[in-house]
Amino acid sequence: LIGHPIGDAEHARMRHKQALKLLAPVSNKYCPLLVSQADLTALAANVAIRVMGGPDIPTKFGRTDTKVDMASQVGELSEGDQGPDHIRAIFGPKGFDDWAMVALFGVRTVGQCQLDGSGFEGTWTEQPLKFDNTYFAELLNKSYTPEKTAQGCQQHRHVVSGTVMLNSDLALLCDAAFREHAERYASDEKAFAKDFSEAWSKLQETGCSNLRDII
Repeated sequence: LIGHPIGDAEHARMRHKQALKLLAPVSNKYCPLLVSQADLTALAANVAIRVMGGPDIPTKFGRTDTKVDMASQVGELSEGDQGPDHIRAIFGPKGFDDWAMVALFGVRTVGQCQLDGSGFEGTWTEQPLKFDNTYFAELLNKSYTPEKTAQGCQQHRHVVSGTVMLNSDLALLCDAAFREHAERYASDEKAFAKDFSEAWSKLQETGCSNLRDII
């Protein structure tokens, strides 16, 4: 429902369909007369983050609903098997600095990779329904063994806990600038919550204009 800012177009399409199905009882009643489907999805994501223990992120309204072919999103989403250059190529043109890119990766503290959608499989953390800075702590403190999923995608698994990291996660450690922010977020949950809130809001509002604070 939150919608990780990662993954291929097919995975994005699957997550979007799941979110719409979960929100159907509300959207059938209030969309589009009171609120757009896009606004409702953004609001639901922010509520989910808060319910799971994350920061209270204000939602702005005024998005319009359009039909988007998910195939057109190829090259717009960060792929799980890529490295630092790819991450910057995706988020840099949208105006995100290194700290914001790393903060956004912190959303992986919740949820999981679904084999039939992305080709990857597993959760990033041991408590995938708790929103905090655990993703960064586990990224830095655990050792991971390379493996391939049933669909042939390379990922890395912690043998004891069974949690996984993707190549794009480990990219945060091999790039000095990214690593500096990952280490800061691992040791300072308040700093992560603050920076994530700012970056997440910017991501939700990218491409939108004339947004307002109330419905």
